[in-house]
Amino acid sequence: IAPYQLDARRCISYLTIEHAGSIPEDLRPLLGNRIYGCDDCQLVCPWNKYAQPTTLIDFSVRHQLDRQQLLTLFAWSEENFHHQFSGSAIHRIGYIRWLRNLAVALGNALRVEKEAKQRQEIEIALQARATDASIIVREHVLWALSQKNGQANNTTVAKK
Repeated sequence: IAPYQLDARRCISYLTIEHAGSIPEDLRPLLGNRIYGCDDCQLVCPWNKYAQPTTLIDFSVRHQLDRQQLLTLFAWSEENFHHQFSGSAIHRIGYIRWLRNLAVALGNALRVEKEAKQRQEIEIALQARATDASIIVREHVLWALSQKNGQANNTTVAKK
């Protein structure tokens, strides 16, 4: 917000990991395809120019997550989520925030995707979760679907 000042409430890691509620609509497009943190701070940190890659297995990519498609991850069941992430930091956010974050990323992809087939696959996946039991998931899915035409609709879902 100013030199040497940071509004932590706008931090991608905060929004995708620590924040348990709805991600503010004006910040959703800024998340891009990030679904769990971002590490941009690590990239610009001057101390990291001295860092060396670790050989510790605990810090290695699991389950080839660096190669997974958002649609594949969004299709995971809660059981699959728990199985894949048991014992990992990602498991801590829980299945609902996982789906919330993926819905935002898919909405951002829907807004910029040029290929009709890919856009259709994204829409189908989002529509399949439009009636999710979680109000948070439904809200973010509806927002994501509204990105089809670059809309900025108010997608707040009323509690039943």
